[in-house]
Amino acid sequence: MLLSPDYVPSENEAYMNPKQLEYFRQKLLRWRSELLKDSLETIHNLQEETHNEPDIADRASAETDRALELRTRDRERKLINKIDEALRRIDDGSYGFCEETGDPIGIARLEARPIATLSVEAQERHEKQERIQREE
Repeated sequence: MLLSPDYVPSENEAYMNPKQLEYFRQKLLRWRSELLKDSLETIHNLQEETHNEPDIADRASAETDRALELRTRDRERKLINKIDEALRRIDDGSYGFCEETGDPIGIARLEARPIATLSVEAQERHEKQERIQREE
């Protein structure tokens, strides 16, 4: 489906209609592509930076930078998995609906977090439950 460049989902149209699903599919695919591009840049940078720094402080700083970069890429790898899961939900028709209650997650929440699987209310319940468990 071809969307106009200025299309933005609205609460005034049928929830998760084909246009909205295509809008979120494209949004997720763009996000995934950006993350993969960043990942390739990291690999390239790490391959180029294999020389040893003669100064101990410089070497420690470079190692810290590399470790931080690798942690960031690991988080992004996990995010790519969540994006792939969201794309599968678009394909199976469950995208946009809370996996706990089956209620609509809402356009605004999906705009802010297109990989969301829970409604705001269900997410708040989960976070509250986690806080209670940590305090015990």
